[in-house]
This record gives sequence, structure tokens and C-alpha cells, in this order.
Amino acid sequence: MSPSRLSRTSGQGRAAAPVRLVHLGLGNFFRAHQCWYTEHAADAADWGFAAFTGSRDNPLVGELNEQQGLYTLVSRAADADRFEVLSSLSRVHAASEHDAWLRYFQAPELAAVTITVTEAGYLRGPGGGLDIGRPQVQADIETLRKNPTGLVATAPARLVAGLAARRQADAGPLALVPCDNTPGNGTLAGRVVRDLARLVDPGLAAWLEDSVAVVSTMVDRITPHATPEDVAVVLTSTGFDDRCPVVSEPFHEWVLSGAFPAGRPHWHDAGATFTSDVLPYEHRKLWLLNGAHSLLAYAGSIRGHKTVARAVSDQACRSWLEEWWAVAAPHLNQPAAEVAAYRAALLDRFANPRMHDRLDRIAADGSQKLPIRILPVLRAERAAGRVPAGATRVLAAWVCHLRGLGAAVSDVRAEEVVSLAQGPLSAAVPRILAALDPELGADADVVTIIVDQSKELSRQRRCHEPE
Repeated sequence: MSPSRLSRTSGQGRAAAPVRLVHLGLGNFFRAHQCWYTEHAADAADWGFAAFTGSRDNPLVGELNEQQGLYTLVSRAADADRFEVLSSLSRVHAASEHDAWLRYFQAPELAAVTITVTEAGYLRGPGGGLDIGRPQVQADIETLRKNPTGLVATAPARLVAGLAARRQADAGPLALVPCDNTPGNGTLAGRVVRDLARLVDPGLAAWLEDSVAVVSTMVDRITPHATPEDVAVVLTSTGFDDRCPVVSEPFHEWVLSGAFPAGRPHWHDAGATFTSDVLPYEHRKLWLLNGAHSLLAYAGSIRGHKTVARAVSDQACRSWLEEWWAVAAPHLNQPAAEVAAYRAALLDRFANPRMHDRLDRIAADGSQKLPIRILPVLRAERAAGRVPAGATRVLAAWVCHLRGLGAAVSDVRAEEVVSLAQGPLSAAVPRILAALDPELGADADVVTIIVDQSKELSRQRRCHEPE
């Protein structure tokens, strides 16, 4: 007998819940995180997601629709895999299905819109607001001015189009819930949406103030890309031919701050934390987990490693990791015992040999990640008169990465930053630092140590080993 595909009509999973949540940015993390929390809410049968791909269509849409939105979550612990079919994805759409997008916003039962488009997807300019100089942003502004229901391409414009449709339908208030891994994601998302709304329709901008609540969040669950081998593991272990499983670590965390004027699932049943201030949780995760990831991605790949687990098992990488944490931890606004426990848990998570979390994936977009993962700590240390080797080494490893060592460069600013990093280190380091922060580029003490650490890391170069 040939293996069967997942299907609600064949008895797998729950019946599709009514769509009361919309998600922008269909991807693995969303399916391992927001969908998982919704699946484990006590009222899960009342809350279904309609999820849309980001800026372009994705073959995942067809695969998920063939499985009626069902898929297998593989929770990959160090000892074994656990398998669970998730049912909270009720509808799946391509980015081009704009009419469906607008219809969901026009429905009074829609309560919240969650977002995972990465920080780059918000298209911010140097001042933090919407970058209206980008051609795609200008094109979307013109489209929405002419026709609020017209097809637009960027994430801010799609959100504004949906909110304009909701206002026109008088469908009531809702919450925007950005779940991207960046500090102050609620403030960030709210600003670019308001910036675009003001340019398109000042009346819409005024309506947003009273009718749209923006929630800030901190999200955490390591979710590497699923491989053909993972598809085979699901088939062997469950008997289902699931073409779109998600692989994730067992750990998960979600911290939210803000109002839900139209209600929300009981995410707290699954362990979500609701707080008045998400910032301490953001800093802990961004500096300790994500900052460590960046260090391992650049320095670990220079030393020939391909995965987090192999890098953290390398004594040199491990010592650099502990050095970074020793610099960052005192700047966290949390009890020392809690920070120590978090660090210990991170070591266990990183060392999981079965996760295969690839360093080249983590290395992408360093120009966007390092300013929020490393620079706040470095600036605080410099204000105290210190030059922290644990922080500067991450930047030195990134410089080496841009100069061709370790993982291949994949960055939204690749053409610019790779060019700046070429030539003698004494000239390249201040140039590349200035691209992140002009003050750092002019800081002679920081430049000197990063030049020295870059030379040291260059001598660490090894060929990639099979992992």
C-alpha cells in the first residue's frame, strides 16, 4: 500500500477552524511557532490561520493546500524525534491572491494579523521610518493612491491595503502582531504602516490610531530548513507522505506586550508570556542567543564548521562564545541567576547534534543583524571606557566573512559591504565599521583590536569538514 498524504477528510488533525487570524510571511518559523502556540491553546478549535506568502509565490502553497493545511512538526531533541500533526493552518494563499487578502481584512471575525517578513521586509530607511525612496515603495504608493484595492508588492503596502479594506468595510478594530526577530518590532511595524498610510490617505492614518493595536513580541524557536532526509524520516516514522514538514528544537518561547481589541487565542495555555515590557526578554535573546549565533556563524565557519552543534563543540569557538556572554550578560536587566540559567540552557540547545542548524543560514544579512545583536553592548562598553574583546571579535569575524573566509556572503547590502571590506585591513576595518556606525568607524581603539582579531581569525582558516 502506498503511503497517504495528510488530509483532514481522512481523519488526520482537527477540522479546519474558522479563520480569525491572518499571517503574512508563510515559512517554517511561523509554522513551528505561532501555529504551534495556537494548536496548543485550549480554544484552538475557534481560531484558524489564513497564511500568505511574503513578496513572491512559493511552491509550499500548493503542497500545503494538497494536505488541507496540515503538516508534521518534528520536534528534534538530542535523544529522538517527536512527531505532531498541526491543524491550526486553515487556509494557505500565495502572495498574488490579493483579493483573498482583502476579503479576510473585511471580515469582522478577523481579530489579529501576525507577521514574519524579517527586518528587511519592513523596508525602513536610515531614520527608522519607511524608505520612500525605494522604487517598489514608490510604485505601491502610486497604486494605493489610485486604487486602494490594487495589487501591491511590499509588506507595508499589503498591510495598509488590508487595513484600508477593513476601514471601508467598518469591520472593527484588530491587532497587528509582528513576530520578527528585531527589538521593538511593534514600534517598527507600527511606524512603517503609519508612514505609508499618511502618504496614501491621511484619513486612513487617523483611523489607524483608534482602530489598530500594535503588539510587540519576542519570539524564540530554532527552526532549520527541512531537508529531503527529514521528509523521509516523517514517512518512515509516521507512515504519512508529508511533503512540507517543519523541523524544530523542542524549546519555544513567546513574549507579548500589547492589547488585542478583538480578542486572541488562549496562547498562555501553551506557555506564552504576556507582560507590560518585552524589552528585557528581547535583549536577553538578541544578545545571548542571536549574538552567539552570529559569532558561531562567522568564526565557526572560518574554522571549517557547517553547523552550530559542531562549532560549539570546538573549544576555540566555545571560549569565544563564553567571552561574548561575559561581556553582554552584565548589561541585561534581569536577575543574574536567571541569566546564568538561560546561558546554560543555550549551551544545551546549541549542542543538540541532531538539529543540523547550518551556519551559512545564520550568517546571512549580517549588516542587518549585527547592529541589534552586538552594537548595543559594544557601545555600552565603550561608554564605560572598555574595549571588550568578546564583542569586537564578532565584528572581526564578520569582516573576515566579507573578505571571503568561511560561509559565503548573502546580505541585502552585499555589494556595498563586500566592497568596503576589501584591501588592507587597516583601511577596510574602519570603512566597514562606519557602514554600521560612523562613531565606531572613527574609534581608533576599536579599529585596532578588530584589525588584530581579523588577522588572528584569518590564521584560523580551515577547510570545511563533512558534518
